[in-house]
Amino acid sequence: MVLHGSIRFEEQLLSYHCNMRGSTIFHIFFFFTFAFLAFFFITVLSVDTLTATQSLGINQTLVSPEEVFEFGFFNESSSRWYLGTWYKDIPDKIVVWVANRDTPLENSKVTLKIGDRGNLVLLNQTGYSIWSSNQTTATNPVLRLLDSGNLILIEANEKNTNNYLWQSFDYPTDTLLPGMKLGWNLDTGVEHRITSWKSQDDPSSGDAYFSLEYHGIPEVFLWNKKERVFRTGPWNGEVFGGVPILNTIAVLNDRVVANEHEVYYIPSTLNQSRLSRLVVNWTGQIQRYAWIESSQSWSKVWFAPAGDCDHYGACGPFGICDSNAFPVCKCIEGFNIKNQQQWDLRNFSDGCARKTKLECGNDKFLHKMNVQLPDTTSVFLDKNMTISECKNMCLKDCSCTAYANAEVTNGGTGCVMWNDTLLDVRQFSESGQDLFVRLAASDVGKFLSCLVVTVAIVILGVSIFILWKKRKLHSISQGNTEQNVNFDRGQTTLSPVAIFSNNIEHSDERNMDDLELPLVDFNTITMATNFFSSANKLGEGGFGSVYRGRLADGQEIAVKRLSTSSGQGSQEFKNEVRSIAKLQHRNLVRLLGCCTEKDEKMLIYEYMENNSLDSVLFDKSKSSLLHWPMRFYIICGIAKGLLYLHHDSRLKIIHRDLKASNILLDREMNPKISDFGIARIFESDQTQANTKRVVGTYGYMSPEYAMGGFFSVKSDVFSFGVLVLEIISGKKNRGFYSSDDLNLLGYAWRLWKEGSALELIESSFADSYSVSEVLRCIHVGLICVQERAEDRPTMSSVVLMLNSETASMPQPKHPGFVLGRSPSETHSSSVNQVTVTVVDGR
Repeated sequence: MVLHGSIRFEEQLLSYHCNMRGSTIFHIFFFFTFAFLAFFFITVLSVDTLTATQSLGINQTLVSPEEVFEFGFFNESSSRWYLGTWYKDIPDKIVVWVANRDTPLENSKVTLKIGDRGNLVLLNQTGYSIWSSNQTTATNPVLRLLDSGNLILIEANEKNTNNYLWQSFDYPTDTLLPGMKLGWNLDTGVEHRITSWKSQDDPSSGDAYFSLEYHGIPEVFLWNKKERVFRTGPWNGEVFGGVPILNTIAVLNDRVVANEHEVYYIPSTLNQSRLSRLVVNWTGQIQRYAWIESSQSWSKVWFAPAGDCDHYGACGPFGICDSNAFPVCKCIEGFNIKNQQQWDLRNFSDGCARKTKLECGNDKFLHKMNVQLPDTTSVFLDKNMTISECKNMCLKDCSCTAYANAEVTNGGTGCVMWNDTLLDVRQFSESGQDLFVRLAASDVGKFLSCLVVTVAIVILGVSIFILWKKRKLHSISQGNTEQNVNFDRGQTTLSPVAIFSNNIEHSDERNMDDLELPLVDFNTITMATNFFSSANKLGEGGFGSVYRGRLADGQEIAVKRLSTSSGQGSQEFKNEVRSIAKLQHRNLVRLLGCCTEKDEKMLIYEYMENNSLDSVLFDKSKSSLLHWPMRFYIICGIAKGLLYLHHDSRLKIIHRDLKASNILLDREMNPKISDFGIARIFESDQTQANTKRVVGTYGYMSPEYAMGGFFSVKSDVFSFGVLVLEIISGKKNRGFYSSDDLNLLGYAWRLWKEGSALELIESSFADSYSVSEVLRCIHVGLICVQERAEDRPTMSSVVLMLNSETASMPQPKHPGFVLGRSPSETHSSSVNQVTVTVVDGR
C-alpha cells in the first residue's frame, strides 16, 4: 500500500542516491536502509485512501482526513474478526459500521482489496471471498474514508465527490450517523434500516430493528422479535409527533425527504456537538447520543421506550395513554372500557369499544383532542385538501372514525382520515396534533350533560371544602383541635387523603374506598392460586408468602399474602400501596390491585417469570445463565429504577430494603425493584430523617441507619453498592466469611487496594466479561459503600458513571462494615437504643 509517508521517503532516497557517487558500498547500504524504513512505514501508517493496486491487512487501517473515523479489522472475541468503521480517538471503541457482520472471519489471515470488477472483496486465508460489495463499471476505482464515517468507492479522477460507485451509508448496521438515510428507495424497492447487534460483543444481526414505514405519511417504528415496540408518530411536516422531547432540544434539525423516488428520515448533526449517533441497542432500545468534548464522554440525548406510553398500543384500540395520569390509560370520549376486569389489573390491551353504534348521516364530532395521531399504517391521505373538506368527506363516509390535518406546516394542510381502529393514541401535556374523533349524536348529548353535571359537582365540592377549611382554621386558632395522625417526622409515605381516610382513628383498616387501586375479590384470588396451594408458592418473607396465580382469562399474577400473625403487616400493607400505586417505571414492579376481604391483606402484582435475582444469582446451577452482559444490564436497570425513586418520580422515595431478593426478573431478565413495605417518602427539599425503629436486612443496611436510625437517599446508595458487588462476585455479603476479611465488602476492598480487583468476579462468566466494565462496576460499588454517607454519590452520578468510560470517578474510601447476627428468621435487637427489626434476608 503506497502511503503519504512512503512518498516522502522515496524523494529522500532519490536525493541521497544523487549525492552518494563517491561510495558504492555506502550507496547500497543506505538504499536498503531506506527501503526497509519505507516498507516499515507502509505497514503501520494509515491514510484515507486505498487504490486498486493496494490491499488492506490485519494491522493496517484507513483514517479519515481529520482523523474522526478509522476503518479496518477488529475482533470482539478472541477468534472472530470483522471489517468495520469506528471513532478513532474515543475510548472504548465504538463501532458504527460492520461489513461482514453475519460472516465473521475465523482468524487474522485476511485481506481486503478492490477486485477486478471494481468492487470491494474480503478474502479469508484460503483466498475465498466471504464478503463483497456490488460490482461497478469503474476503470480506476479507489476506496476512501470520509470524516462523516462514510466509506466510499469512487473513480480516482472523479472531481464530483458525491458521484459514488458504492458507499457504506447505503448498508447501515446498528447505527445511524448524521447524513445517513433510514427509509426506502421507491424506484428500486430497496430499504435502509438499522438492526441491533445480537449481543454486546456479537455484531451479527439481532432481533431489534428501526425502520421507516410509508403509507403516504412517514413514521418510524422500533421492532423487536417481529413485534412493534415503539412508534415515533407520523411526520407532520416539521417533526415526528410522538417524540415531543426531541422538539425541546433546539439543536436538532432532523428532516424527512419524501417524493416519488424516495422517502427517508435523515438525522442531523447537533450544533453543540461535533459527533452524534443514533443506535438500536442489543437490548432492544433506540438511543441517541451526543459527544461532549468537555467531559470526553457520550451523553444520552434521548432513548425509547422509556415509559409505559412509549410501548406501542399500550392502551389498546380507542385508548389514550397519558404518562402523567394514573392509571396511564383512559378511553376516548364516546368509548367504554372493553374488559373491565383486565383494565382493573392494569392490562389495557383490549382497549375500548364504542358506547353507541354510529348512525351514518346523523353523527356528530367531539371537540378536537390534542394528541399524538394514531397509527397511520392504513389511512386515507390527500395532501391537497383543506381541513374543512376533510371534515365533509368524513361525514359522508360511514366508515370514517376520525380525521386530522396531514401536516402542521402553514397552519395545517392536507387530510388524513381513519376508517378503522384508532391505535396508539397518546396524550402530551404541552404538544400534540389536533384529532377529530367521530361520535354518535346521542353520545355527544351525554357528554355535554355529564360535563355540566361535573362542573356543578366540582363547584359544590370546592365550596364545601372552603367552608370546612375556614371552620377548621378557626377551631385550631382556639386550641380546640389536635391532629392525631401518628407519623414520624420526615417519614410520611403519602398524603393520607389521597389513598386512605384521613381520620385514622375512626377508619377501618379494611375500608379501601379511598384507595386509588383496583380491589380484587377474595374468591377470584383463591381460584387463581388454586386455594393458595403449596405448589403455587413462590417464596416466603418476613411479612407473608407470595403465590403464583392465573386468572380466568389466562393472565398470570403474583399474589403477596400478608401474614395475619404479623403485627407489622397492616402498616407495611398501607405503606406499600401508598408508595408504589402511582409509580410507573420499567424497572419498578407494577402493582395491579389489592384485596382486603375476610381479614386478609393481599397485593396483586405483575408476574415475574424469572423470580427474584437472588434465586438465580446465588444458585450455582442457575448462576451461569447470568453472563456478564446480562449482569451489567441488571446493574444498570436497578440503578435507573433507584434514580427514578430518588429524583425523577413525583414522590421522593427511600426504599430502605434494597436487596437481591427484592429485585424481580421478568421474562426478558429486566430487573424490577419490588417490596415497598418499609419505604418512606421525603419532601422535595428534605435530605435526611431518623427513626427509633430501624427496619431492614443485615448486610445491606448502611452504617448510619443501622447504628443511629438515620436514613436518606445515601442509605439506598449503600444498599445498591452492596448489591453491585454481590452481582459481580455471585456471593452474599451477609454470608461471606474468611479469615482475612470481615465480609464481602472487606474482601472487595482488600482486592482493590492490592490491584487485583478482577479476582472478585464469579468464574461462571469468566469468558464473557469486559475488563473495563467490570472494573468500572467494582469501582462504582466501592464508592457507593463508603462509610460516610456524604462521600457516597447520588444515583444520578452512579448512572452516569456506569454508562460512561470517561466519567470522572473519585477513589473509594474505606467501606462501612455493617454486620450483625445472621438470623434465619425475623427478630429484633437493640443497637445504641435504636430498635432494629431485621427483615428476612432471603
